[in-house]
Amino acid sequence: MKKNVVLASILVMFLQGCVSKKKFNEQVKLLDAETKAHSFTQMELDRCKLENEGKQKNIQALEEEIVSLKANSNALINQMSNLSVISKEQAESIKKSIENLNSKDAYIKNLQTEMARKDSLNMALVMNIKKALIDVNDEDIQVSVEGSAVFVSISDKLLFKSGSYEVSANAKDVLGKVARVLNMHSGLQFMVEGHTDNKPIKGGFVKDNWDLSVLRATSVSRILQIDYKISPNRIIAAGRSEYVPVSSNTTDQGRALNRRTRIVILPQLDQFFKLLEN
Repeated sequence: MKKNVVLASILVMFLQGCVSKKKFNEQVKLLDAETKAHSFTQMELDRCKLENEGKQKNIQALEEEIVSLKANSNALINQMSNLSVISKEQAESIKKSIENLNSKDAYIKNLQTEMARKDSLNMALVMNIKKALIDVNDEDIQVSVEGSAVFVSISDKLLFKSGSYEVSANAKDVLGKVARVLNMHSGLQFMVEGHTDNKPIKGGFVKDNWDLSVLRATSVSRILQIDYKISPNRIIAAGRSEYVPVSSNTTDQGRALNRRTRIVILPQLDQFFKLLEN
C-alpha cells in the first residue's frame, strides 16, 4: 500500500516536470530498496511471530510437563517413603526371624551334641561294665541300654537267699566290680531297684513284697556306699514290688526272672533341663 502511494507521487512529480529523469530513477531504486526491506521485515516479523507462537506453545508444554513431573515426583516420594517404612519393618522382621532360626539351630545342635555325648557315654558304660563282669554268668547278670539309661539287672539267686534281703558274700564281689565302673563316672547318679515275684510273704519281719523289694534295694545301696565308697548323694533306693514283671508269674522260671535287682544308671537330666530352660 505504501509502495503504491510513493509510486503515484513520483509519477505525478515526473509528469508535472518537477524532477529530472535521473532523479526519478533514483527515487524508483530507493522505492525498490524500501519495498524489499519492507518485505524482508514483514517476513522476519511473521517468522518471529511463528517462532514466538511455537516458543509459547513449547513453554506452555514445558510448564505442563513440569507440573506433571512435580506431581509424579511427589507421588513417587510418598511411595518411596511408604516402601522405605515397609522395607525397614520387613528387614527387622527378617533379621529377628534369622536370629530366632540361628538360635533354634544352635539349640538343636547343642541338644544333638549332648545326646550324642550321652549315647557315647552310655555305650562306654555298657562296655566297661560287661568287661568288668566278663567272668560272671550271663544268665545271672545282664547289661543293656534302654531309652536314655543303662540297666544292670542282677538276678535274685546271685544276690539273696529266698525271702531274704541279706546280700550274700559272693554277690558283694559282683557289686564291687560294678562299683569300680560307677566310681569312674562320679558325676552320674543311679537308682537301685528291688523287684519281686507275686508270691505273698508269710509272717516274719517283712510284711509284703513292697517291704522285701525296698529292703533289698537298701541292702545293695548300703554296700555300694560303705564297702565301695560311692557317695550316697548319687544313690536312689527304690522298691518296685511285683508290679513291673519281665515275665509271667505263672511258672517257676518266670517268677525267677521277675526276682531281680536293677542298677539303673540315670542320664544327667539336670543338664538337659538347663538346656531346655535356655
